[in-house]
Amino acid sequence: MKLYKLLFLFLIIPFFSFTSLHKYYISVSQINYIEEKASLQITTRIFIDDFENLLRTRYDETITLAGKDEPEIANTYIEKYLKDKLTIKINNESVSVNFIGKEYDGDIVRCYLEVENVKNIKKIEISNQVLFDLFDEQQNIIKTKIYSKQKSVILSNQTNSMVLKFN
Repeated sequence: MKLYKLLFLFLIIPFFSFTSLHKYYISVSQINYIEEKASLQITTRIFIDDFENLLRTRYDETITLAGKDEPEIANTYIEKYLKDKLTIKINNESVSVNFIGKEYDGDIVRCYLEVENVKNIKKIEISNQVLFDLFDEQQNIIKTKIYSKQKSVILSNQTNSMVLKFN
């Protein structure tokens, strides 16, 4: 059995070495409704290099993320961009998404956001257009946990929002 696995690897590796590997552009957002706190808590994971390229294109050509030289204005740019590209409507009303902060983990930046004073969710519409303005191939995975129901969807340039209903 080991021999077959090795043979398989030796046949596959040359195939990949002669083809150009495609870079994937993906972000993942987890949205949890915490009923006791009446809030939506959002964690968005974005590749640092992609996000840095976007911030350079939009705001500041010299900005650097995740280093000793990261300027304080980086949080302002991140907040402004995420508030523009990640929008939420609860029961057909737009809500304010608050940027809490960020942290780095390897090549990923985790951005923390929150929507406060969420009493009851009958319908939620989530639009995530993060990095669509820079990468046509960008896909944003949205994972939700609302009222103990978990749902996931992949958003793209063609389909950049989702609607969930709760009766």
